[in-house]
Amino acid sequence: MVKDLVKEGAVEALRKCFSSRMEFGTAGLRAAMGPGISCMNDLTIIQTTQGFCHYLEESLGNLKERGVVIGYDARAHPPSGGSSKRFASLAAAVFISRGVPVHLFSDITPTPFVPFTVSHLGLCAGIMVTASHNPKQDNGYKVYWENGAQIVSPHDKGIAKAIEENLEPWPESWNTEEALKSPLLKDPYQDINTQYFKAIQKHCHHRCSINNYLCKVKIVHTSVHGVGHAFVQSAFKAFDLHPPFAVEEQKDPDPEFPTVKYPNPEEGEGVLTLSFALAEREGATVVLANDPDADRLAIAEKQESGQWRVFSGNELGALLGWWMFRCWKQQNSDAAAVKSLYMLSSTVSSKILRAIALKEGFHFEETLTGFKWMGNRARDLLNQDKTVLFAFEEAIGYMCSPSVLDKDGVSAAAIAGEMVSYLAMKKTSLSQQLTAIYTEYGYHISKNSYFICHDQDVIRSLFERLRNYSGKKDSYPTECGRFSISAVRDLTTGYDSNQPDNKAVLPTSKSSQMITFSFANGGVATMRTSGTEPKIKYYTELCAAPGNSDVTQLKKELDDLVDAIVKDFFEPEKNKLQPKPE
Repeated sequence: MVKDLVKEGAVEALRKCFSSRMEFGTAGLRAAMGPGISCMNDLTIIQTTQGFCHYLEESLGNLKERGVVIGYDARAHPPSGGSSKRFASLAAAVFISRGVPVHLFSDITPTPFVPFTVSHLGLCAGIMVTASHNPKQDNGYKVYWENGAQIVSPHDKGIAKAIEENLEPWPESWNTEEALKSPLLKDPYQDINTQYFKAIQKHCHHRCSINNYLCKVKIVHTSVHGVGHAFVQSAFKAFDLHPPFAVEEQKDPDPEFPTVKYPNPEEGEGVLTLSFALAEREGATVVLANDPDADRLAIAEKQESGQWRVFSGNELGALLGWWMFRCWKQQNSDAAAVKSLYMLSSTVSSKILRAIALKEGFHFEETLTGFKWMGNRARDLLNQDKTVLFAFEEAIGYMCSPSVLDKDGVSAAAIAGEMVSYLAMKKTSLSQQLTAIYTEYGYHISKNSYFICHDQDVIRSLFERLRNYSGKKDSYPTECGRFSISAVRDLTTGYDSNQPDNKAVLPTSKSSQMITFSFANGGVATMRTSGTEPKIKYYTELCAAPGNSDVTQLKKELDDLVDAIVKDFFEPEKNKLQPKPE
């Protein structure tokens, strides 16, 4: 591939490939497959794994006794010869060359199987080779620590340093053939397949009543050319639910993702077109969609009007949170047990769980954005003998079982399937149940979007202007249009006007921008940069008190608030920001 680029005189492409090394962060690596140190290829996978292996040797004394697990999705890039399976084999060869036992899956698996295996077998670490829902040319390298959660700082910095110190391939690192014959290599596929479905069955509560109910709900499932199909079918079987209808054109893994522009169910209707068509043919009323590595879940429901409603991540968080608590309550008659019950969500997600927790008496905690924070916090709570019932983030990620300390679209699909069936038995729909939740706990209406900006200086000055609004340092805005601001939290600088000493409680990071404004009308708005894309994102929500159910008025109030934030805080014309493509 490099020779071709040289022959073509493609200087810019070559510069892009070789100018700077991919940065290893808490999310591991994610980049295009191709040649050079800025891309995912055999060499950069070996270098990364050598660094990670060296860091584990230094950090954990019993690496050679306990070992690691490695999983992979179905991505492949014929022009460069890269594929998830090949990268996983190379990573295995590196560890085996150092005498470390490796549990390498013999076939594709969903991402949640890797953290499950780390916890289930008590391993030192896990690696998942996947780029989740990224474009087809990308791949990634996701890392889990011995606690079963994704790594957080300072591990990322320690691993990045170890990679830089171990760039030259060790003699045996390329030798995948020998490694695959090694007695240190084990295949956990069958065992984990059995144990995972056994573990999630604990969350199946209505087997008898639903099975005896004659009206079988029809559900469609798509895995969007990823790994999810077989595993979601097995999950439904574990819950004794009727198998969902699979979208034939999308059910088998295909690294080309031929039927979709982006393999991301968060993009909504475009990705679900084939699912809606199948649902219409089969008379199904609900569609479930996983992203390609099956750690996220989107849900849509046919409305009485005949239109399809794609639920937002926040709405699904409300539905699944309500359902998980309802099932828990039925199993636990001891009134005191609720005191050691926890739910978590990220700070840019809906505050609906907070409202439910206040009324029902359990604990709710917010973490920084990303499941690495929720997974690690859940582990801390579990170590204190607390029950972590549910965690979610607005980007359609749900953790419904403490056996996987990360988002899991497979268990979430089965639990959603049972919830849909139960509601149908009660002659109600997901949309009606969502309205009932908002009526009981207060409406939570959110509106999230982003602007595209490739200029780091513009991004920096946009946020700095908000920090020095009246010309003085730390003089944040006190109003936005007609909306009065009651509090400001800045997790870049560590400022929080709500705290007695003005110091934020959540961890801060100078390397990313994130400011949250609370408004006197119950609105909350967070502006932040994306760690993986050239975007400035905003997340807004209006939290109304129970009893205030004038949805049209609440939506208008939120729309007006968003318009004011865009006009006064983003200044898209002045900053030449591109709006989210429709």
